[in-house]
Amino acid sequence: MNAKYRNTGFTLIELVITVAIVAILASAVLPMAEVAVQRSKEQELRSALRQIREALDAYKQAMDDGHMLPGVEETGYPKSLQVLVDGVEDTKSPVQAKIYFLRRLPRDPMSRDTTSPAEATWGKRSYASPPDAPQEGDDVYDVYSRATGVGLNGIPYRDW
Repeated sequence: MNAKYRNTGFTLIELVITVAIVAILASAVLPMAEVAVQRSKEQELRSALRQIREALDAYKQAMDDGHMLPGVEETGYPKSLQVLVDGVEDTKSPVQAKIYFLRRLPRDPMSRDTTSPAEATWGKRSYASPPDAPQEGDDVYDVYSRATGVGLNGIPYRDW
C-alpha cells in the first residue's frame, strides 16, 4: 500500500477520545441548562407573586380611600382573584367607571396543571388565617405557590 493513502482518516483511538471529550462536555452542560430553566421559572414566579400582591394592596387601598363600598363584615380585600381582573365600580367616579387592578391573572409557573384556570393554580390565604398555616376563607389577603419544590435559594416555593 502506498504511504500517501495510509495516513488519511482517523484512527479508532482518536475517534474514541473525541467522543469521550464530547460526552464529558455534554455532561457538564446539561446540569447547567437545567439550572437555567429552573432559574427562569423562579423569576416568573417572583414576578407573578409581585404582580398579584401589588394588585391586592391596590385593591385594599382603593377600598380604604372610599372608591368602593365595603360590606358589613368585609376586610377590604377581594373575594377572589378574578375580581382584580374583572374590576370594581368606582363609587367616587361621576361616570360610573370601573377600577381594574390586573390586565390578566398570571398562572403559577411552578404548577404542572395546564388545564386549570389561572386562579386555581395559586394557594390563597384569607385575612383571618394565620401566616404559618394559610387557609382560604371569605377573602384573598395573600397568594402562594402550591408547588412542593425548593428554590435555588433553599426556601420552599410555598414560603415565597
